[in-house]
Amino acid sequence: MNAHEIDFEIHGEEMQYVEIELDPQEAVVAEAGSFMMMDTDIKMDTIFGDGSNQDTGVLGKIFSAGKRILTGESLFMTAFLNVGQGKKQVSFASPYPGKIVPIDLSEKHGKFVCQKDAFLCAAKGVSVGIEFSKRLGRGLFGGEGFIMQKLEGDGMAFVHAGGTLAKKELAPGQVLKVDTGCIVGFTKDVDYDIEFVGGIKNTVFGGEGLFFATLRGPGTVYIQSLPFSRLAGRILASVPRGGKNKGEGSILGGIGDLLDGDNRF
Repeated sequence: MNAHEIDFEIHGEEMQYVEIELDPQEAVVAEAGSFMMMDTDIKMDTIFGDGSNQDTGVLGKIFSAGKRILTGESLFMTAFLNVGQGKKQVSFASPYPGKIVPIDLSEKHGKFVCQKDAFLCAAKGVSVGIEFSKRLGRGLFGGEGFIMQKLEGDGMAFVHAGGTLAKKELAPGQVLKVDTGCIVGFTKDVDYDIEFVGGIKNTVFGGEGLFFATLRGPGTVYIQSLPFSRLAGRILASVPRGGKNKGEGSILGGIGDLLDGDNRF
């Protein structure tokens, strides 16, 4: 194997974290901000890109890191290397309620395509790159633009899905229509395109957006019930306007203020 062979265990239900066990000189790479905890003798190091192209020279490393800018990610990732003698653990937490999905790339024919904010961490040696859309409609209206993230190699990678996870096995020619933001990722043989909802009433009053994604098999598709964009939208919609909450001015609102310790009237 080219990628490091790591063991792991996923803990929790709503707010999960993945604990990765590293043998001596094994390493895992992760996005900034996902680190939770680690044992002693694990060395943390900031690297250009994903660390999968250490033998390609300076220009190769810069090009690999530069591609991450196109996906909205940092130029750098963090590598965690076990420099001790025995097995050590390092853990990474999910960014919001949902599920952590382990992806064994050796079982996915070496490639998995995912939303650009879904990647959590992977065994060192897994390449974290970009997947360009060859279709104008998909690029303009796919929710993630022309670019998605691709994970390549033969090691383990971990992605995060918001809310409840649905895994669909599509037969050849089988089509699944999905809200564009609800896609977590899919295997490389799945054909992905964007379709217009159609109809004046659907377009104006449907409230579900103008486009949805069509995923055509064969292949495996992972769907999330709570995209981060939907979660953020709900939070922003509930933010008090002008410093007043929705219950303010009502009897229940006053009682709530008292219970919260807010005695300003």
